[in-house]
Amino acid sequence: MQITMSPYFGKPDFSALAEGHAQRDRIDLVSVADILRNAFVYPPHSIFEGVKLVTFGFCPQHDMHVAPKFHFRFRNAGEIPVDASADQDWVAAYHRLLCDAVLRSCEGMRAPWLLQSGGKDSTTLSIACADARPDTTCITYLGGREENEVESAAHVARTLGLRHETLVCDPGRAYDRYLAAVPRLPLLTADFALLSYMDLATEIGERGGDGVIDGLGADSYFGTPVDRRQRILAGFARDLRLPSGIAELPLVDRSFQLCFMLGTLQMNAIERVFPGSRFSDDEVDGLFGRPIARESRARLTLFNDEIASATSPWEKRDMSMSIAGSAGAFAKGLYTASALSVHAAYPFCDRTLREWIYHEVPRDQKVDPVTHLNKMLIRRHIASRFDELPYVRKKGSFRFDLCGLAAQRFESVRDYAQQAHDLLPGAVPWLDRNRQRLDNKYHASKFYLLAIVLPWLAHHRRDLQSQALAA
Repeated sequence: MQITMSPYFGKPDFSALAEGHAQRDRIDLVSVADILRNAFVYPPHSIFEGVKLVTFGFCPQHDMHVAPKFHFRFRNAGEIPVDASADQDWVAAYHRLLCDAVLRSCEGMRAPWLLQSGGKDSTTLSIACADARPDTTCITYLGGREENEVESAAHVARTLGLRHETLVCDPGRAYDRYLAAVPRLPLLTADFALLSYMDLATEIGERGGDGVIDGLGADSYFGTPVDRRQRILAGFARDLRLPSGIAELPLVDRSFQLCFMLGTLQMNAIERVFPGSRFSDDEVDGLFGRPIARESRARLTLFNDEIASATSPWEKRDMSMSIAGSAGAFAKGLYTASALSVHAAYPFCDRTLREWIYHEVPRDQKVDPVTHLNKMLIRRHIASRFDELPYVRKKGSFRFDLCGLAAQRFESVRDYAQQAHDLLPGAVPWLDRNRQRLDNKYHASKFYLLAIVLPWLAHHRRDLQSQALAA
């Protein structure tokens, strides 16, 4: 089975997964290792051995089982075209095309809700929604202590005349909603915003919404400059094999920064681009009770030639992020929408809009040549309606309370670890050994990955065993 799965290609169809149980008879354990190592399954693979995915960068006409070839679609984003008309009103043209993209992507939605973080992408979408779909409700997720985007997001919605709602993260509630949806999830990813997304989408449905508008998709064709922190992290990613359990040593285990750097030393530069703190290769082998991490790492070789051909650090990062974006960031929304039977709209993936920005919009409307600020056209679109907003420059997100999840649902996750003991015999020992460390976000991030993977494994093992007995 092969499924075309990317909003850049249109709405994916997962119906064959529900109908074709024969394709779901084997869980791909290397894909489980992918998730524990990187929080997503390396495309074109999926969590099932018999199911391959065509994500952006692959061709739907190619056989993903035999000869998948990755080619990054938006080469040199932020750097082309060289010449463009100075007389063009770029902001007005962008607004018109974005409104059209909102209308097309939300077609069929009775009551759309926009995920409004207060950041650039969701703010520019709010402006378009106010004109194209004024029936849109904005919702902001207050998920952690780092930042509070509610004030900025509420101001945007209020100024535009859009309804605004807030959902405060309750990690236990969000996890229970995830568990309720596990039987209906078509496939699996463990993006670090999956639980917040599941929480939001469930809440939207309960409040009468039937669709979610998501601001993903613009980074690849606007270009994402590499900042100083990202360059430093890339330099620290040395692919070292450090002693197993080094992050569990006394004093070390209490410092997020130190644990994060030790984890980074064990990664390669490409996988360090992927978000979050994850299990090291040695830890993954320990969870499985056998060597398997190298098989997961080998899947990266499919992308190496294309990434090596990058002409700048920006482009290399864009390519690397597109891998995680397709199989993690987009997947969390697509899988959640499928499980909860709601629509998912990605206006920035609209073909007309993205091709216009990539091929016609001049460089200085994408990335400022002096300051290297990106998405200048989006910033100018926002400035046409608002004074400077606090989260136009600082990235907003749907953060999740990782430590709170560990505090509230440890026993539940441990129970699932016992049920999946034959697949991940090291999961219970890891949980028991690290229980007192889960107030450190580094260790809580790894707990999160287990919290996503273990109940899915437990359910699908039971589901597949029931099918076998029935046959």
